[in-house]
Amino acid sequence: MIGKVLVFLKNQLNAYLKVKSGWRPEEATEEMVEFLDGASIDPLTFKPEVVSVLLINIEEENTLRSADPFTAIDRNGVSQKVQPEIRLNLYVLFVARFTKYEAGLDYLSLIIQYFQHNRRFNQHNAPTLDEEIEQLVMELITLPFSEQNEIWNALRSPYLPSVLYKVSMIVFRDEDAMPLPETVEKIIRTSS
Repeated sequence: MIGKVLVFLKNQLNAYLKVKSGWRPEEATEEMVEFLDGASIDPLTFKPEVVSVLLINIEEENTLRSADPFTAIDRNGVSQKVQPEIRLNLYVLFVARFTKYEAGLDYLSLIIQYFQHNRRFNQHNAPTLDEEIEQLVMELITLPFSEQNEIWNALRSPYLPSVLYKVSMIVFRDEDAMPLPETVEKIIRTSS
């Protein structure tokens, strides 16, 4: 599901940037926003003349998570032991590497503008969003210089113009719930 979220964001930005930047298909065949090439991960290199999308952290939103499994009834009326949902926040870095420095800044400005106008994605306003994903909320994150330095040191790359977004919340549900043993199911029915 994480891959589906990143592909969705990449496709949305590509469509927007092509319109806003006056991109013409005859001028280039490549996308403006791309994932890193798996072959250029170690050492990490950012492709020139594009905005690279990079997942830098996955965080569990545990304040909304129940600690214990609970019982749910499926469509067939069978009681099941269900693990609590896991809600994740993704931290996505958009990095602009352009020969013309100001071109990279212009693309980052357009990305910020897009997410300012389209802060929340759901099935109603984004029909291409995968059905498994209820909604995504985009939040611009401003890191202190020390934390930015740590990120770029961890990436082993010199600083490039970039913007960081927190994408909330990706919800994982227990799709492989196990039916409860008959004795437990009888206890549950008699107590209700």
